[in-house]
Amino acid sequence: MMAATKTKTQIYAIVGSDEAAVKEAAKALADQLSPGGDFGADIIDGIADYADAASDRIHATIEALLTFPFFGGEKLVWLKSANFLGDSVTGRAAAVIEALEKLTATLQSGLPESTTFLLSATEIDKRRSFFLNLKKLAKIEVHDALDTSKSGWEENAAIVVSQAAAERALTFQEEALELFTLCTGGDRRNIMTELEKLDLFLGPARREVSTDDVRLLVPMSRESVVFELGNAVAERQLQRALDLLDQLLFQGESEVGILLVALIPTVRNLLLVKDLMARHKLSRPAQPFFFGKMLERLPASALAHLPRKKDGTLNAYPLGLAASHAHRFKMPELRAALDACLAANVELVTSSLEPKVILTRLIVRIAAAA
Repeated sequence: MMAATKTKTQIYAIVGSDEAAVKEAAKALADQLSPGGDFGADIIDGIADYADAASDRIHATIEALLTFPFFGGEKLVWLKSANFLGDSVTGRAAAVIEALEKLTATLQSGLPESTTFLLSATEIDKRRSFFLNLKKLAKIEVHDALDTSKSGWEENAAIVVSQAAAERALTFQEEALELFTLCTGGDRRNIMTELEKLDLFLGPARREVSTDDVRLLVPMSRESVVFELGNAVAERQLQRALDLLDQLLFQGESEVGILLVALIPTVRNLLLVKDLMARHKLSRPAQPFFFGKMLERLPASALAHLPRKKDGTLNAYPLGLAASHAHRFKMPELRAALDACLAANVELVTSSLEPKVILTRLIVRIAAAA
């Protein structure tokens, strides 16, 4: 007679939108749970292109859960890389919903003591009853990809990069970390690939990644070039800023877009933090991330005019970057630079002058030494 249990030590789920992380974690757990390698595991391919195929995969999983191991002992049933648990046409199909209800009932009624169940999926609707019931029954790991559409994603991505680098005994110089984070765009698989390249390039003798290393080895995304342009202007590296302007224009970026996304925010943030640091006697932060903690100590009235994220919290990271470079400018320079940005904006829209000339002249005016 079947011995039924409902413990979370028998049911596991690894889900999330970060496909690489889900696959890696699921494979590692499957190796740990499977008593005899592939011979002790019953793996059901969870990739299905239509509802009937998905229903078949679920019913095959149920059958495997209720079947005792052929050679006795323990076994692992792994529904692998299921792609029909999300809010999709297949996921909403009646046949799939009905099959998932049967799978839920099977898990709720208890598995044979010798059987362990593992589910891995990168598409799962966390609002549906299957997931809500699964939370009660299973030990769940969630690996969601960073949402780069939300402001402030860079801070979370930098943490992921730092942790992954530490596993390889690598460290980043401050600016190198910022640049690498933007180049890899918060994508875990891309982060791991580029870290491996840096690891091999540096070798065992040198373990600190410099900005030059990142520029040499890691392909630059649009966002990283925009960041580099703003950083070059803030550091008053005139020639590099002009080279990056040429690169953005070559990539097809509009002159107005470059002004609004790279130059005006850079000057505005420099002016804001320069004024804030002078008024409240704030020192230059050792790293941009630390500036947020410094701002938390100020009264709310001192922060009311600072840029915010969509959720209403301070967008501290770009302000921290500006605070790292504000010492390079005097207040009158920054006020004049912001006026020059506004004048360039008008010129780009109304003047017959070559747009590249307008931006080049603006960058020279901001970044050139007094």
